[in-house]
Amino acid sequence: MLINNRLAIRDLIEEDKFLLAKWLSDPEVLQFYEGRDRPLDLAQVEEGFFGNADGETRCLIFYDEEPIGYVQYYPVGDEERRIYGYSDPSEILYGMDQFIGEPAYWDKGIGTQLVEMIVAYLLIDKNADRIVMDPQTWNERAIRCYEKCGFKKVKLLPQHEWHEGEYRDCWLIEYGKK
Repeated sequence: MLINNRLAIRDLIEEDKFLLAKWLSDPEVLQFYEGRDRPLDLAQVEEGFFGNADGETRCLIFYDEEPIGYVQYYPVGDEERRIYGYSDPSEILYGMDQFIGEPAYWDKGIGTQLVEMIVAYLLIDKNADRIVMDPQTWNERAIRCYEKCGFKKVKLLPQHEWHEGEYRDCWLIEYGKK
């Protein structure tokens, strides 16, 4: 478990599937994660979040001991490296994705704390050389959060992610060791 002041992160456990199903069927949350046209039911959550992990570490986020969201981090695989343009196989490259599933906790700086916490963990404990994400270009709130945490836009990824009935452009953003 990672703990930082009021924020804590722990690996998913079976009972978390109910919270994930709640959050991933909420149109307000889905607008920013997965898309409102792709709500997930309990069976889809079990398959997508509790099935084969392919090196992903999947965690629940707590704020003041209340479960509020989800974060995952993973070594970036060969196909993603190729798409992103990373050719040095010796470089330790991690990706991460996250969402706050309780809208009452949005716009309070918690996302910034979360990203900073995971970045520090990946740099120190996993010895990552770079950490990457690929937010959709229209998601300005998320991009501001990531830039505040030290991520830089590296490359536009045209029509990279399916979201609400169309392929959307994304930014490849990265955080590298200083």
